[in-house]
Amino acid sequence: MNARDRILGRIRNAQAVTTMKPRAGTGLQTETIDGYLAQHPRGPLPPPADNLVARFKECAIKLSSDVLEANDKMDVPALLAHYLNERKLPASGVCWPMLAGLPWSAAGLEIQPRPAKNQDLVGITSAFCAIAETGTLMMLSGAETPATTSLLPETHVAVLDPSRIVATMEDAWDLMRKEYRQPPRAVNFISGPSRTADIEQTVTLGAHGPYRVLIILAPLNS
Repeated sequence: MNARDRILGRIRNAQAVTTMKPRAGTGLQTETIDGYLAQHPRGPLPPPADNLVARFKECAIKLSSDVLEANDKMDVPALLAHYLNERKLPASGVCWPMLAGLPWSAAGLEIQPRPAKNQDLVGITSAFCAIAETGTLMMLSGAETPATTSLLPETHVAVLDPSRIVATMEDAWDLMRKEYRQPPRAVNFISGPSRTADIEQTVTLGAHGPYRVLIILAPLNS
């Protein structure tokens, strides 16, 4: 037995002891996780905001996100076109497939429903949910929700249904466990534009991701 086999053997043995060998995604493993969470209640939390939407907007703006609101999802393209035109940004980009039916071309925008590539400067997504306490978007990866659309373009636009705003990060994880019994491959949290202060402690936006984040609050299920 070589070193690789010995290392993998130790890992298998450790897994057998800690999980009783349930396979990933089986009912036994789900019951084990649910039981563990039930026996470990949350720690102290701050009181929830009276208005989750208002709290989310306040925190998102503090993180340098821009926030707009629409009463109808069909108004989203016109809002975005005005935003891009004001800032002299490209009127073309990509979006998640779920948003392909919005009237982009009527607003003068050329939007393609596909994952982003290096040359795409505007990416339009929705979000699994948002966290009012921190102004954060929670994104789940998947075939219909490609992560590149929010990470590659210089401008990330998130069309968020206000009903998907929860109070805390704990609530966001609870919602994911409720709606997705099998976790996705990746969970990304987006709190405003990409930033770093590695160089001379000076905050620089867009260092390793979007330069700007626009959040458009609009009911998506109407």
